[in-house]
Amino acid sequence: MSITGKVIGVIVGLLLFRSPWGAIIGLILGHFYDQSVVTVRRTGSGAGVLEIGERFFTATFEVMGHVAKADGRVSEAEIAAARKVMAELRLDGVQIHAAIAHFTRGKSRDFDLQTTMQEFADACANRPDLVRVFLEVQVRAALEGVDMKGPAALVIQKVADLLEVSRIELAHMEAVLRLRREQFRAGADNGNRGGSAGQAPPRSGAQISAAYQILEVDPKATDEEVAKAYRRQLSKHHPDKLKANGLPESMLEHAKQRTQQIIEAYELIKSVRGA
Repeated sequence: MSITGKVIGVIVGLLLFRSPWGAIIGLILGHFYDQSVVTVRRTGSGAGVLEIGERFFTATFEVMGHVAKADGRVSEAEIAAARKVMAELRLDGVQIHAAIAHFTRGKSRDFDLQTTMQEFADACANRPDLVRVFLEVQVRAALEGVDMKGPAALVIQKVADLLEVSRIELAHMEAVLRLRREQFRAGADNGNRGGSAGQAPPRSGAQISAAYQILEVDPKATDEEVAKAYRRQLSKHHPDKLKANGLPESMLEHAKQRTQQIIEAYELIKSVRGA
């Protein structure tokens, strides 16, 4: 923690005003100076949107490869999971080629997870929404590959720790992404059974409970509180906002899918409440 500004502020305040009030004013001004210095140090050279996007893309697939190799080998299921994520993100040929190269790099023994995460965190300083999307993509791949279990889960926990994301928030990400996977599978099963077009499937208590979990709001909340939670989640995951903060085009599909899940959860809650 920097205190240089505070010390100088107190001295200058005493010299100028020759009273305790001068020292207090100097201390306050020095505090703001120290905060600005810390911010500059954390952001380094101040990564631009393009640089953030490049680091995001590179780190995403390097870490994905590192997580897949956590147990010493990369299974066919994990390779298929990585390719599925690439397909769902709608990467083009050039992007897929680059993603595979980064994935391979992450599998190597000399891959430095801590340095990679530090550089990524520096680039995304003061952009927690980008960090959240990054982690969601990692959890998504791990769920598809090994159901977010074993060594892979431990590595993702370490990544979360390095990015200063709490275990509680990580657990919530996992729960929401599991729900989305189950909803997708349920929708596919319903289609395979030849359900009538335009006919909504019956909603279970578990689905309604999941909708509240997606919005991060208590089922006992008022309609107004639910609406506020909906707007808050929509703002956090909105593709345009994330893009403006540096999320690369290749990752926007994930944000769009999360936004759609939030909208569907809110619509379900409104229909159940008769709102």
